[in-house]
Formats: sequence, structure tokens, C-alpha cells
Amino acid sequence: MAESVMAPMVGKVLDIQCEVGQQVAEDDVLLMLEAMKMEIPVVAPVAGTVKQIDVAVGDMIEADAQLMVIE
Repeated sequence: MAESVMAPMVGKVLDIQCEVGQQVAEDDVLLMLEAMKMEIPVVAPVAGTVKQIDVAVGDMIEADAQLMVIE
């Protein structure tokens, strides 16, 4: 079953620390957001394989936007 990784807040994608096809464990850092002049890590909600990444470095994203899918 696929699990969407959602943005916790409005921000800018600073760094993506995984790639499609990569195995991740629950709580692994997937990407870093810049919000309110702070770096916010976005972690995997579940263990699995990264199926798709919907953002790129430099993208401005809204709160609750889908960032990636883990299957």
C-alpha cells in the first residue's frame, strides 16, 4: 500500500536526500525544507521503497502538498 509524504508547512525544498527506488526506514530523513529561516527535516512516515518524488530542489511548496510516495 502506498503512503504519501506530505509537507508539514509552507516552505522551499533545500535538499532531497533520497531517490526513486531507494529503500527507506521509518523516520529516515527524506528531504529538507526551509521555512521561517529554519531547516526542517521531512522524515519517512513508514518503511518502504520511494516510488515517486513530486518536488525538486528550489520548489516552493504549500502546506499539505504531496512531496513523494513510499510503497
